[in-house]
Amino acid sequence: MKWNVQRGLLLSCCLLLAACSSQPDAGSAGNWRGYTQTGLASYYADRYHNKRTASGEPYKKSANTAAHMALPFGAMVRVTNLANGKSVVVKVNDRGNFPRGRIIDLSRAAFSSIGNTRSGLLKVKVEVL
Repeated sequence: MKWNVQRGLLLSCCLLLAACSSQPDAGSAGNWRGYTQTGLASYYADRYHNKRTASGEPYKKSANTAAHMALPFGAMVRVTNLANGKSVVVKVNDRGNFPRGRIIDLSRAAFSSIGNTRSGLLKVKVEVL
């Protein structure tokens, strides 16, 4: 009996801690303001158009959105192509599991506005606004 009570308390504590460790929401995007990062940007394949993103929004290839590993959903980010100086502001609405060196995955529209999609990857600077 004592073992079951201890196990129950341990399970309750674990569940409580898991509930407290959720991703920050867009309201905490201000905590990231001024954060910058440099690396590679890629873009979503067309096959993801209208599929749900991690935030629950559908991916729209014509919208200026992006996936990032850590930035909160709703964060507004300026992405600048380091080769030509062009930049675009995107809203983070998805997560990504990126290969080494990639830091952000842009919608097709966002990527096209700062570089040629035929290149596939761009060296960029990401700045949280």
